Amino acid sequence: MRNPVGGHVPVAGGLASTGLAYARELGAETVQVFAANPRGWATPPGNPAQDEQFRARCAAEEIPAYVHAPYLINFGSHTEATAEKSVESLRHSLRRGREIGALGVVVHTGSATGGRPREVALAQVRERMLPLLDELTHDDDPFLLLESTAGQGFSLCSRTWDFGPYFEALDAHPKLGICLDTCHIFAAGHDLAGPHGMRQTLDLLVDTVGEGRLKLIHANDSKDVAGAHKDRHENIGAGHIGEEPFRELFAHPATENVPLVIETPGGKEGHAADVARLKKLRDG
Repeated sequence: MRNPVGGHVPVAGGLASTGLAYARELGAETVQVFAANPRGWATPPGNPAQDEQFRARCAAEEIPAYVHAPYLINFGSHTEATAEKSVESLRHSLRRGREIGALGVVVHTGSATGGRPREVALAQVRERMLPLLDELTHDDDPFLLLESTAGQGFSLCSRTWDFGPYFEALDAHPKLGICLDTCHIFAAGHDLAGPHGMRQTLDLLVDTVGEGRLKLIHANDSKDVAGAHKDRHENIGAGHIGEEPFRELFAHPATENVPLVIETPGGKEGHAADVARLKKLRDG
């Protein structure tokens, strides 16, 4: 399948029993889950029975799975406690990713806090994150997927070219990849809705990090205009990006076989409609 389309699914009640049941109702061909409270630091153990069922069913039904790491993680933080907790939280998400057969773990690229220069924060990213990448030695370990932000505050990575210094800080590690969020990159200033905007943005991304690094796309429209630096997702086609750029996205060589996961409003009905809309644009 050129681009599996799916969504972020709830897992309270069980990864397989709740998450995959929700995915089926969406018509999802790929799924993303949280392995811990996304707004906390807890690192809960999994349920081995649910883990095995989830892994086996995803394999049998050829559903690529992904884990989204908690939002609090910030490897650029000037606070020692936050930096240490970020390491433990991401290590947990990577371990849980392997246990459930996930292909990638998505983590936000963070920001330089405390008024520190970007270079100092990136040096800390290297110090704290590179050892975690080096721990990924098993054949079934997930990729670590960097997701840029909408450009709020002192973001370390919001425009396509910001991935360059981030990759350099991490020695362009072979287990490193990118999760491109269409709402974030639009909010950061890449006008995907302009003439050939999506194509140009994907070209810039490939120019910055090379071919084959784009592993996942968070397909979200935007409630706000390009360059607004606001992370407010909208349903596909109902925001300022519109449908046509997503058609352009499917046609770009950099997205070949890359799954799309929606993180849009509207609950189950809205999610199912967005999955169907993207499949229609894909299948054209």
